[in-house]
Amino acid sequence: MTGNPGIRKKKPYLKAVFWGILSISGYIALFSNQEIITSNFTRGGLYAALPIAAAFIFSFVHGSFANYVLSVFGIEAKKKK
Repeated sequence: MTGNPGIRKKKPYLKAVFWGILSISGYIALFSNQEIITSNFTRGGLYAALPIAAAFIFSFVHGSFANYVLSVFGIEAKKKK
C-alpha cells in the first residue's frame, strides 16, 4: 500500500458482484439463444457488425468484472514514479 499509512482503500465488493452478475447473465443469454443469435449474426450486410459489437460488449463487461475481482484480492498494477 502506498500513500498515507493510516488510510485504507475500500475494496469494491459490490462492483465486483454487479459486473459478475452482468457477465454471467450475458453468457446465459448468449448460450440459451444460440439459434436466434446465429441466424441474425450470419445474415450479412449490416448484420455483420453484430458479432463485432457483441465481442466489444462481452470484452468490456468481463474486463470490468476481472478488474474489480483483482482489486478485491488486492492485486493492483505497479505505478510508475
